[in-house]
Amino acid sequence: MNRLAAIFTAVALLVLPSLVLASDWNIDPQHSNIGFKVRHMMVSNVKGVFAKVQGMVTVDDQDITKSSVRATIDTASIDTGVEKRDNDLRSPNFLDTAKYPAMTFVSTKVAKNGAHGLKVTGDLTLHGVTRPVVLDVEEVSQESKDPMGNLRRGASATAKINRKDFGLTWNKVLETGGVVVGEEVAIILEVEMIKVVAKK
Repeated sequence: MNRLAAIFTAVALLVLPSLVLASDWNIDPQHSNIGFKVRHMMVSNVKGVFAKVQGMVTVDDQDITKSSVRATIDTASIDTGVEKRDNDLRSPNFLDTAKYPAMTFVSTKVAKNGAHGLKVTGDLTLHGVTRPVVLDVEEVSQESKDPMGNLRRGASATAKINRKDFGLTWNKVLETGGVVVGEEVAIILEVEMIKVVAKK
């Protein structure tokens, strides 16, 4: 019996560190920025943000590739600084936010990229279509305690998608050639997270 107990103890010592080092972090919408930019009339970029996001990141510091991300973005919270344009983007011409009020990202794979970076592959669901997307993530920051005692971490990430892949096909051809709205959308993420602390 003592030998069996010793085996269980040894297994526990191997498993517990990974359980301790894997932690959950809520995305802080007040300090996160879900940005994008897209070409307009072949001459400039229009930038915007989605103001409402929620989600959770699980970070495994022992094996970062076992980490995961789940996020939900309110599509109606789109803001490009021009009300008329934002209303058009919310309409059936583009996001159709009445029919598709949210877009989601659920990671399926996390891989190291260089010394500190990560490539996070996941399923992006937008406009009723789900496609794989790869986020290029800079190094996830170390923990930092805020004045209220919360532990925080942050990360920056970028990605590119083709809006036509998600059924966002509206466009007009210009007389001078080209189109009004570019197909490629650059995504720029600045995410801050608050550690989930178990209630005592």
